[in-house]
Amino acid sequence: MTRLLTDGSAHTPWPAHSRALALPRIETGFSRRLHPYWPQLQIQTRTWLREQRLMSPSIVERFADDLRYTDLVAGYYLGATDELLAAIADFSAWFFALDDRHDRDVVHGRSEAWRELCAGLHAVLAEPHRHRRHADPLVSALADCLVRMGSHLADTWNSRFTEHFHPVVDAYDREFRNRAHHTVPNVAEYVELRRLTFAHELWIDLLEPTAGCELPASLRNDTVFRRAALVTQDFAAWYNDLCSLPKELAGGEVHNLGISLICHEGMSPRRAAAEVHRRVSGCVEIFLATEPAVLALADRTAQTGADGARYAAAIRSCLFNMRNWFSSVYWFHQESGRYRTETWDDRSTPPYVDDLEGRS
Repeated sequence: MTRLLTDGSAHTPWPAHSRALALPRIETGFSRRLHPYWPQLQIQTRTWLREQRLMSPSIVERFADDLRYTDLVAGYYLGATDELLAAIADFSAWFFALDDRHDRDVVHGRSEAWRELCAGLHAVLAEPHRHRRHADPLVSALADCLVRMGSHLADTWNSRFTEHFHPVVDAYDREFRNRAHHTVPNVAEYVELRRLTFAHELWIDLLEPTAGCELPASLRNDTVFRRAALVTQDFAAWYNDLCSLPKELAGGEVHNLGISLICHEGMSPRRAAAEVHRRVSGCVEIFLATEPAVLALADRTAQTGADGARYAAAIRSCLFNMRNWFSSVYWFHQESGRYRTETWDDRSTPPYVDDLEGRS
């Protein structure tokens, strides 16, 4: 790891909506789809954000629809019941709220408050039903999401989901410490950490209740299934980094693939953005090369045992939504006000947070 340069030399402005963000392969080769419940989803998640105190009523009124948080999951978990999709949408919105709280706690030096939040998140993962009225909105809101999402599959799925979630909290804490000490991880360190803070495994896990079927370990850990699933998540994480780069350069951030390339590989901001773009495009090509093998896995599975047809249908459902993840992520980042930094008064300070001066 290294310390981030503080002389501003790495902070050349980067246009937020330039051709550097365009992915013609996605626009022409990946159909855009939205779950039919999406219009109601917007209304429901807007209400949930207010009720859970994750955003103030005025912020919800001014910004929630423009942030388009519900678009992301409505284009990814097609086939989910309305009830499950609503829970996943709220969970996705919770993650954005966590990210904003993480950012503000770093900016305002609230190390103790952050440690208390991490302890609360670990506790709620162990016993979500006990924390639905917790004083911290992020803890109680997570409890609400876990209870609702966890009702759709057996305890084995819930245990796996929880097992995957604890490292996500720990990774956010490592990022907090890196940011507090202005430490930029090298590229390999960053890639490993980002796969946790982006919660790759959680979004993959949620494909199974969407399909209405928990897959046996032999299938969900199959080499081609894992490759297709993970590359969709890497695509999302790197494309998010590409779109977030202007905001994070302006704010002196340390966690972005582009920033690691700038600080450790000596790249200019423009060249680093081009390299992130190359990696994002590579994820698309890897998925396309792997997709036929996953379909072949489903075909073979259909011929095995009494549950073969059910598992094969679940694999195809998961693959269908892995494909949808590309268009969903792409258009979300193109359209969400969260990434239109050129319209902000201060590129380093999001207008949709109301904790600008710090909390007591």
